[in-house]
Amino acid sequence: MRTGMRHKAIGNTKFIWSVLGAMLLALSSNTEAQQPGKVPRIGFLAAPSPSFFSTRMNAFRDGLHDLGHVEGKNIAIEYRYAGGKLDRLPALAADLVHLEVDVIVSSSAPGAFAAKNATGTIPVVFVTAGDPVDMGLVTSLARPGGNITGLTTHAPELSGKRLELFKEVLPRITRVAVLWNPSNPGFSEMLKEMQAASKAHALQLQSLEVRSLEDFEGAFESITKGDSRAVIVVSDPFLNTHNRLILDLAVKHRLPAMYGGPEVVDAGGLMSYGPGFSHQYRRAATYVDKILRGMKPADLPVERPRKFELVINLKTAKQIGLTIPGSVLYRADRVIK
Repeated sequence: MRTGMRHKAIGNTKFIWSVLGAMLLALSSNTEAQQPGKVPRIGFLAAPSPSFFSTRMNAFRDGLHDLGHVEGKNIAIEYRYAGGKLDRLPALAADLVHLEVDVIVSSSAPGAFAAKNATGTIPVVFVTAGDPVDMGLVTSLARPGGNITGLTTHAPELSGKRLELFKEVLPRITRVAVLWNPSNPGFSEMLKEMQAASKAHALQLQSLEVRSLEDFEGAFESITKGDSRAVIVVSDPFLNTHNRLILDLAVKHRLPAMYGGPEVVDAGGLMSYGPGFSHQYRRAATYVDKILRGMKPADLPVERPRKFELVINLKTAKQIGLTIPGSVLYRADRVIK
Protein backbone atom coordinates (compact mmCIF):
# COMPACT_ATOMS: atom_id res chain seq x y z
CA MET A 1 0.00 0.00 0.00
CA ARG A 2 2.78 2.35 0.94
CA THR A 3 4.53 1.76 -2.38
CA GLY A 4 1.27 2.42 -4.29
CA MET A 5 0.64 5.59 -2.32
CA ARG A 6 4.23 6.72 -3.00
CA HIS A 7 3.80 6.20 -6.77
CA LYS A 8 0.48 8.05 -6.65
CA ALA A 9 2.06 10.97 -4.80
CA ILE A 10 4.87 11.16 -7.37
CA GLY A 11 2.31 11.11 -10.19
CA ASN A 12 0.32 13.91 -8.58
CA THR A 13 3.49 15.95 -8.09
CA LYS A 14 4.40 15.61 -11.78
CA PHE A 15 0.89 16.65 -12.78
CA ILE A 16 1.00 19.72 -10.53
CA TRP A 17 4.39 20.76 -11.88
CA SER A 18 3.21 20.35 -15.47
CA VAL A 19 0.16 22.53 -14.77
CA LEU A 20 2.29 25.16 -13.04
CA GLY A 21 4.74 25.11 -15.96
CA ALA A 22 1.96 25.68 -18.47
CA MET A 23 0.60 28.56 -16.39
CA LEU A 24 4.03 30.18 -16.10
CA LEU A 25 4.58 29.83 -19.85
CA ALA A 26 1.22 31.46 -20.57
CA LEU A 27 1.93 34.28 -18.14
CA SER A 28 5.37 34.77 -19.67
CA SER A 29 3.93 34.97 -23.19
CA ASN A 30 1.22 37.39 -22.07
CA THR A 31 3.77 39.60 -20.30
CA GLU A 32 5.97 39.64 -23.38
CA ALA A 33 3.01 40.64 -25.59
CA GLN A 34 2.20 43.54 -23.27
CA GLN A 35 5.73 44.86 -22.85
CA PRO A 36 6.08 48.62 -23.31
CA GLY A 37 7.11 49.54 -26.84
CA LYS A 38 5.48 46.53 -28.47
CA VAL A 39 2.40 48.41 -29.60
CA PRO A 40 0.75 47.79 -32.97
CA ARG A 41 1.87 50.12 -35.74
CA ILE A 42 -0.35 51.44 -38.52
CA GLY A 43 1.21 52.71 -41.73
CA PHE A 44 -0.87 55.54 -43.18
CA LEU A 45 -0.19 56.15 -46.88
CA ALA A 46 -1.83 59.31 -48.23
CA ALA A 47 -1.42 60.64 -51.76
CA PRO A 48 -2.39 64.29 -51.11
CA SER A 49 -0.63 66.75 -48.82
CA PRO A 50 -1.05 66.64 -45.00
CA SER A 51 -2.93 69.96 -44.95
CA PHE A 52 -5.63 68.70 -47.31
CA PHE A 53 -5.98 65.48 -45.37
CA SER A 54 -6.22 66.78 -41.80
CA THR A 55 -10.01 66.48 -41.40
CA ARG A 56 -10.13 62.91 -42.69
CA MET A 57 -7.12 61.93 -40.58
CA ASN A 58 -8.78 63.35 -37.47
CA ALA A 59 -11.88 61.27 -38.22
CA PHE A 60 -9.72 58.15 -38.57
CA ARG A 61 -7.99 58.78 -35.25
CA ASP A 62 -11.34 59.45 -33.56
CA GLY A 63 -12.62 56.15 -34.91
CA LEU A 64 -9.60 54.34 -33.49
CA HIS A 65 -10.04 56.11 -30.16
CA ASP A 66 -13.66 54.99 -29.94
CA LEU A 67 -12.44 51.41 -30.33
CA GLY A 68 -9.86 51.76 -27.58
CA HIS A 69 -6.80 52.52 -29.73
CA VAL A 70 -5.08 55.72 -28.58
CA GLU A 71 -2.19 57.04 -30.66
CA GLY A 72 0.96 57.42 -28.57
CA LYS A 73 -0.44 55.17 -25.84
CA ASN A 74 -1.33 51.71 -27.15
CA ILE A 75 -0.97 52.25 -30.88
CA ALA A 76 1.45 54.06 -33.21
CA ILE A 77 0.86 55.56 -36.65
CA GLU A 78 3.56 56.03 -39.27
CA TYR A 79 2.50 58.79 -41.70
CA ARG A 80 3.65 58.95 -45.31
CA TYR A 81 2.35 61.72 -47.62
CA ALA A 82 3.10 61.89 -51.33
CA GLY A 83 2.09 65.56 -51.72
CA GLY A 84 0.09 64.79 -54.86
CA LYS A 85 3.10 63.17 -56.57
CA LEU A 86 1.78 59.71 -57.37
CA ASP A 87 5.18 58.45 -58.52
CA ARG A 88 6.39 58.73 -54.91
CA LEU A 89 3.86 56.21 -53.61
CA PRO A 90 5.75 52.97 -54.39
CA ALA A 91 8.82 54.14 -52.44
CA LEU A 92 6.67 55.31 -49.52
CA ALA A 93 4.81 51.99 -49.47
CA ALA A 94 8.11 50.10 -49.54
CA ASP A 95 9.30 52.18 -46.59
CA LEU A 96 6.25 51.16 -44.54
CA VAL A 97 6.83 47.51 -45.43
CA HIS A 98 10.47 47.86 -44.35
CA LEU A 99 9.26 49.18 -40.98
CA GLU A 100 7.15 46.01 -40.64
CA VAL A 101 3.97 47.86 -39.72
CA ASP A 102 1.01 45.69 -38.74
CA VAL A 103 -1.40 47.17 -41.28
CA ILE A 104 -1.25 49.77 -44.07
CA VAL A 105 -4.12 52.21 -44.67
CA SER A 106 -4.21 53.89 -48.08
CA SER A 107 -6.20 56.99 -48.99
CA SER A 108 -6.27 56.45 -52.75
CA ALA A 109 -6.33 53.85 -55.51
CA PRO A 110 -2.71 54.57 -56.57
CA GLY A 111 -1.63 54.20 -52.95
CA ALA A 112 -3.56 50.95 -52.59
CA PHE A 113 -1.86 49.54 -55.68
CA ALA A 114 1.54 50.67 -54.38
CA ALA A 115 0.92 48.93 -51.05
CA LYS A 116 -0.46 45.82 -52.74
CA ASN A 117 2.62 45.60 -54.97
CA ALA A 118 4.96 46.16 -52.03
CA THR A 119 3.63 43.37 -49.82
CA GLY A 120 1.60 40.20 -50.08
CA THR A 121 1.50 39.60 -46.33
CA ILE A 122 0.91 42.88 -44.47
CA PRO A 123 -2.84 43.65 -44.45
CA VAL A 124 -3.87 46.68 -46.54
CA VAL A 125 -7.03 48.75 -45.95
CA PHE A 126 -7.99 51.26 -48.64
CA VAL A 127 -10.43 54.16 -48.70
CA THR A 128 -10.55 54.89 -52.39
CA ALA A 129 -12.51 56.23 -55.34
CA GLY A 130 -13.30 54.09 -58.35
CA ASP A 131 -14.60 50.54 -58.54
CA PRO A 132 -11.99 48.33 -56.79
CA VAL A 133 -13.16 45.26 -58.71
CA ASP A 134 -12.90 46.89 -62.14
CA MET A 135 -9.51 48.33 -61.19
CA GLY A 136 -8.24 44.91 -60.12
CA LEU A 137 -7.60 45.78 -56.48
CA VAL A 138 -9.87 42.99 -55.21
CA THR A 139 -11.49 39.86 -56.63
CA SER A 140 -14.98 40.87 -55.50
CA LEU A 141 -16.59 43.20 -52.97
CA ALA A 142 -17.95 40.31 -50.89
CA ARG A 143 -14.73 38.25 -50.95
CA PRO A 144 -11.79 40.58 -51.62
CA GLY A 145 -9.16 37.84 -51.56
CA GLY A 146 -5.48 38.30 -50.75
CA ASN A 147 -4.23 40.77 -48.15
CA ILE A 148 -6.33 43.80 -49.16
CA THR A 149 -9.80 45.14 -48.40
CA GLY A 150 -11.41 48.42 -47.35
CA LEU A 151 -13.98 50.99 -48.36
CA THR A 152 -14.83 52.43 -51.74
CA THR A 153 -16.30 55.85 -52.43
CA HIS A 154 -17.48 54.56 -55.80
CA ALA A 155 -21.21 55.06 -56.37
CA PRO A 156 -22.45 55.18 -60.00
CA GLU A 157 -25.47 57.25 -58.99
CA LEU A 158 -23.19 60.15 -57.98
CA SER A 159 -22.61 61.20 -61.59
CA GLY A 160 -26.30 61.66 -62.28
CA LYS A 161 -26.89 63.46 -58.99
CA ARG A 162 -24.12 65.99 -59.59
CA LEU A 163 -25.41 66.81 -63.06
CA GLU A 164 -28.94 67.05 -61.70
CA LEU A 165 -27.79 69.60 -59.11
CA PHE A 166 -26.15 71.69 -61.82
CA LYS A 167 -29.40 71.63 -63.81
CA GLU A 168 -31.26 72.95 -60.78
CA VAL A 169 -28.72 75.70 -60.12
CA LEU A 170 -28.34 76.57 -63.84
CA PRO A 171 -31.60 75.54 -65.59
CA ARG A 172 -30.41 76.68 -69.04
CA ILE A 173 -27.11 74.87 -68.93
CA THR A 174 -26.35 72.58 -71.88
CA ARG A 175 -22.64 71.79 -71.47
CA VAL A 176 -20.53 70.84 -68.44
CA ALA A 177 -16.75 70.44 -68.32
CA VAL A 178 -15.10 67.59 -66.38
CA LEU A 179 -11.61 68.13 -65.01
CA TRP A 180 -9.86 64.84 -64.25
CA ASN A 181 -6.48 63.12 -63.98
CA PRO A 182 -6.14 60.19 -66.42
CA SER A 183 -3.13 58.90 -64.47
CA ASN A 184 -5.45 57.77 -61.70
CA PRO A 185 -6.75 54.21 -62.30
CA GLY A 186 -10.50 53.84 -62.28
CA PHE A 187 -11.35 57.33 -63.49
CA SER A 188 -11.86 56.26 -67.08
CA GLU A 189 -14.79 54.14 -65.88
CA MET A 190 -16.09 57.07 -63.85
CA LEU A 191 -16.01 59.30 -66.95
CA LYS A 192 -18.07 56.71 -68.85
CA GLU A 193 -20.66 56.78 -66.07
CA MET A 194 -20.82 60.57 -66.28
CA GLN A 195 -21.25 60.44 -70.04
CA ALA A 196 -24.16 58.04 -69.64
CA ALA A 197 -25.73 60.26 -66.97
CA SER A 198 -25.30 63.39 -69.12
CA LYS A 199 -27.58 61.95 -71.82
CA ALA A 200 -30.35 61.47 -69.28
CA HIS A 201 -30.11 65.16 -68.36
CA ALA A 202 -29.73 66.43 -71.95
CA LEU A 203 -26.20 67.68 -71.27
CA GLN A 204 -22.96 67.53 -73.21
CA LEU A 205 -19.68 66.81 -71.43
CA GLN A 206 -16.36 68.47 -72.18
CA SER A 207 -13.58 66.16 -70.97
CA LEU A 208 -10.37 67.90 -69.91
CA GLU A 209 -7.32 65.91 -68.80
CA VAL A 210 -4.90 67.44 -66.30
CA ARG A 211 -1.60 65.69 -65.61
CA SER A 212 0.71 68.53 -64.51
CA LEU A 213 0.65 72.08 -63.16
CA GLU A 214 1.17 73.43 -66.66
CA ASP A 215 -2.17 71.97 -67.77
CA PHE A 216 -4.47 73.97 -65.47
CA GLU A 217 -4.45 77.36 -67.18
CA GLY A 218 -5.02 75.80 -70.60
CA ALA A 219 -7.82 73.60 -69.27
CA PHE A 220 -9.79 76.57 -67.94
CA GLU A 221 -9.21 78.51 -71.14
CA SER A 222 -10.63 75.52 -73.03
CA ILE A 223 -13.67 75.46 -70.75
CA THR A 224 -14.45 79.08 -71.57
CA LYS A 225 -13.88 78.63 -75.30
CA GLY A 226 -15.89 75.39 -75.31
CA ASP A 227 -19.02 77.13 -74.00
CA SER A 228 -19.18 75.01 -70.84
CA ARG A 229 -20.94 77.00 -68.12
CA ALA A 230 -19.87 74.82 -65.20
CA VAL A 231 -17.13 72.35 -64.24
CA ILE A 232 -17.00 69.16 -62.21
CA VAL A 233 -13.59 68.59 -60.61
CA VAL A 234 -13.10 64.86 -60.05
CA SER A 235 -11.55 64.14 -56.66
CA ASP A 236 -7.95 63.03 -57.14
CA PRO A 237 -4.75 63.28 -55.05
CA PHE A 238 -2.99 65.48 -57.59
CA LEU A 239 -5.99 67.77 -58.12
CA ASN A 240 -6.70 67.89 -54.37
CA THR A 241 -3.15 68.98 -53.65
CA HIS A 242 -3.53 71.90 -56.08
CA ASN A 243 -7.07 72.84 -55.09
CA ARG A 244 -6.03 76.44 -54.32
CA LEU A 245 -5.02 76.98 -57.95
CA ILE A 246 -8.25 75.37 -59.19
CA LEU A 247 -10.34 77.56 -56.87
CA ASP A 248 -8.63 80.74 -58.08
CA LEU A 249 -9.08 79.79 -61.74
CA ALA A 250 -12.76 78.95 -61.22
CA VAL A 251 -13.39 82.35 -59.63
CA LYS A 252 -11.29 84.13 -62.29
CA HIS A 253 -13.44 82.59 -65.06
CA ARG A 254 -16.64 82.96 -62.96
CA LEU A 255 -17.33 79.26 -63.33
CA PRO A 256 -19.61 77.33 -60.97
CA ALA A 257 -17.56 74.33 -59.88
CA MET A 258 -18.48 71.13 -58.07
CA TYR A 259 -15.96 69.07 -56.14
CA GLY A 260 -15.81 65.57 -54.70
CA GLY A 261 -15.09 66.51 -51.08
CA PRO A 262 -16.08 69.23 -48.57
CA GLU A 263 -12.49 70.27 -47.83
CA VAL A 264 -12.34 72.18 -51.12
CA VAL A 265 -15.62 73.97 -50.37
CA ASP A 266 -14.30 74.95 -46.95
CA ALA A 267 -11.30 76.43 -48.76
CA GLY A 268 -13.51 78.48 -51.11
CA GLY A 269 -15.05 76.08 -53.63
CA LEU A 270 -18.69 76.54 -54.65
CA MET A 271 -20.15 73.15 -53.75
CA SER A 272 -19.43 69.48 -53.29
CA TYR A 273 -21.55 66.37 -53.39
CA GLY A 274 -20.16 62.99 -52.52
CA PRO A 275 -19.60 60.38 -49.84
CA GLY A 276 -19.22 61.60 -46.28
CA PHE A 277 -15.46 61.24 -46.07
CA SER A 278 -15.27 61.73 -42.30
CA HIS A 279 -17.73 58.85 -41.94
CA GLN A 280 -15.69 56.75 -44.38
CA TYR A 281 -12.48 57.22 -42.41
CA ARG A 282 -14.18 56.44 -39.12
CA ARG A 283 -15.36 53.22 -40.74
CA ALA A 284 -11.79 52.51 -41.91
CA ALA A 285 -10.79 52.47 -38.24
CA THR A 286 -13.16 49.54 -37.66
CA TYR A 287 -11.38 47.57 -40.39
CA VAL A 288 -8.02 48.24 -38.75
CA ASP A 289 -9.43 47.20 -35.38
CA LYS A 290 -10.74 43.89 -36.73
CA ILE A 291 -7.44 43.12 -38.46
CA LEU A 292 -5.43 43.87 -35.32
CA ARG A 293 -7.73 41.47 -33.47
CA GLY A 294 -6.88 38.68 -35.88
CA MET A 295 -9.35 38.87 -38.77
CA LYS A 296 -8.00 38.45 -42.30
CA PRO A 297 -8.58 41.12 -44.99
CA ALA A 298 -9.85 38.41 -47.35
CA ASP A 299 -12.76 37.78 -44.96
CA LEU A 300 -13.77 41.46 -44.64
CA PRO A 301 -16.11 42.59 -47.47
CA VAL A 302 -15.41 45.89 -49.20
CA GLU A 303 -17.89 48.50 -48.02
CA ARG A 304 -19.74 50.94 -50.26
CA PRO A 305 -20.54 54.50 -49.14
CA ARG A 306 -23.37 54.76 -46.62
CA LYS A 307 -23.68 58.52 -46.35
CA PHE A 308 -23.59 61.36 -48.90
CA GLU A 309 -23.19 65.08 -48.21
CA LEU A 310 -24.02 68.26 -50.08
CA VAL A 311 -22.00 71.30 -48.99
CA ILE A 312 -22.50 74.80 -50.47
CA ASN A 313 -20.43 77.96 -50.07
CA LEU A 314 -22.66 81.04 -50.46
CA LYS A 315 -19.65 83.39 -50.22
CA THR A 316 -18.24 81.88 -53.40
CA ALA A 317 -21.65 81.93 -55.08
CA LYS A 318 -21.88 85.67 -54.44
CA GLN A 319 -18.32 86.17 -55.66
CA ILE A 320 -19.10 84.68 -59.08
CA GLY A 321 -22.56 86.28 -59.30
CA LEU A 322 -24.58 83.07 -58.84
CA THR A 323 -27.83 82.63 -56.94
CA ILE A 324 -28.39 79.19 -55.43
CA PRO A 325 -32.09 78.23 -55.50
CA GLY A 326 -33.77 77.71 -52.13
CA SER A 327 -34.74 74.17 -53.13
CA VAL A 328 -31.05 73.25 -53.39
CA LEU A 329 -30.05 75.09 -50.21
CA TYR A 330 -32.80 73.26 -48.33
CA ARG A 331 -31.24 69.90 -49.19
CA ALA A 332 -27.70 70.92 -48.25
CA ASP A 333 -26.11 69.20 -45.26
CA ARG A 334 -24.04 72.30 -44.63
CA VAL A 335 -24.11 75.88 -45.96
CA ILE A 336 -21.15 78.23 -45.56
CA LYS A 337 -22.34 81.84 -45.29
